[in-house]
Amino acid sequence: MNRLVYILNFAVLFFAFSCSHEQQKHPKPIKHLKKEPKTEIIVDCNYTFKEAIAGSKAPDSVLAELKLIKVLYVSTDGKMHSGQVLTNNKIAGIVQQMFQFMLHEKFPVAHAIPIVKYHWNDDLSMQANNTYSFCYRNVSYSKHARGLAIDINPSFNPVIWKKGYEYRLNKPVGAHYDPTISGTFSSLNPVVIKFEELGMRWGHNFTRNYDNHHFER
Repeated sequence: MNRLVYILNFAVLFFAFSCSHEQQKHPKPIKHLKKEPKTEIIVDCNYTFKEAIAGSKAPDSVLAELKLIKVLYVSTDGKMHSGQVLTNNKIAGIVQQMFQFMLHEKFPVAHAIPIVKYHWNDDLSMQANNTYSFCYRNVSYSKHARGLAIDINPSFNPVIWKKGYEYRLNKPVGAHYDPTISGTFSSLNPVVIKFEELGMRWGHNFTRNYDNHHFER
């Protein structure tokens, strides 16, 4: 009886060892996880700081206040874009935060390119529906002269002059304000509300005009 039990135990051990050895010879194939497709990012601009300020008539004291930041946004084509904003150090953090917020809210930004591309011409930049901050001009009336303001989607959010100032030209020329269009601001828009929470004034509330694309510190 003991001899029979011994033989049976030996047979079980031999069978287990044979199976284990066979598995090592023919291991099960490893299942590879499917990789998520990478999101393509379209680069709208990639200036150096020196390139971004080239041709500006700003004094060195103003240029020393500026910072060139990279921003990501969904553009009007529905694709992810990478751009840049040349702005004042004092609001650079707010601008960066707001672009992250607009990306989260899926608020489209047509372009974000330093205005050097448009030869420092605000009208050309607006016609292109371009978002920008710094553009040196008369410091006494423009926050853009030190990069303390940002204009976003001006073709969707034009400057409209109020009663008594109708003789002035709305800009950009031919633009139509329609708050139902994505990328357009209104008082209830979460992007407007967030800007104001961060201490930025919306140009829609100016005395003489509705500067709908403008936010300033």
